[in-house]
Amino acid sequence: MSTKTEATIEDLYKVEGKAELVGGEIVHMSPTGGRPGYAAQEIFYSLRNYARRTESGYAIGDNVGFAVNLPRRKSFCPDAAFYVGELTVKFIDGAPVFAVEVRSEGDYGPKAEQAMARKRADYFAAGTLVVWDVDLLSDEVVKVYRAADPEHPTAYRRGDAAEAEPALPGWTMPVDDLFV
Repeated sequence: MSTKTEATIEDLYKVEGKAELVGGEIVHMSPTGGRPGYAAQEIFYSLRNYARRTESGYAIGDNVGFAVNLPRRKSFCPDAAFYVGELTVKFIDGAPVFAVEVRSEGDYGPKAEQAMARKRADYFAAGTLVVWDVDLLSDEVVKVYRAADPEHPTAYRRGDAAEAEPALPGWTMPVDDLFV
C-alpha cells in the first residue's frame, strides 16, 4: 500500500517554470534550445494572426497550463496551441483544439517516442482535434496527427505548407518559416 500523496492542480500552480501533472506527479520540463524555441514562437505568431483574422479562438504560447481531467493526466503545457473557450487568470479549463509539441534535444529515442505517443493519446482523449509533432532534425519536419485517425499522420517537409484541419479551417503555415 502506497502512502504517497498525489500532486494536484493547486500544487502545480506553485511550481516555478514549465511543468505538467501526469500520473499524480509534477513533471518538470527543461528549457528548450534556440531553434525549437524559435519554431514554437513562429507557430504562435501565425496562430495569433489566424485568431485575429477569424475571431474563432485564442493563440496560446509556450508555458501556459491547460487543466484536464484524465485518469493519468491533469494538465498539458504545449509549446503552442489554439483554444476555443473562455480565458481567465487560472490555467485554461480543458484541452486546446490544436496543440504543438516541438522536439527538444531530449525528445529522441525509443523512450521519448513512447512518451510522445502517450501524450498525443492523452491530448485526443481530452478533446484535442489535431496535434503537431515538429521535428527540426527530420526531413518530415511537421507530422500532423488527428484525433479521427491518430495512427496515420500527414507529414510535411520544407517547401510545404502544413495545416491543422479540422481544428483550424483554412489555416496553413509554411514549414520553411520554422527555420532560422
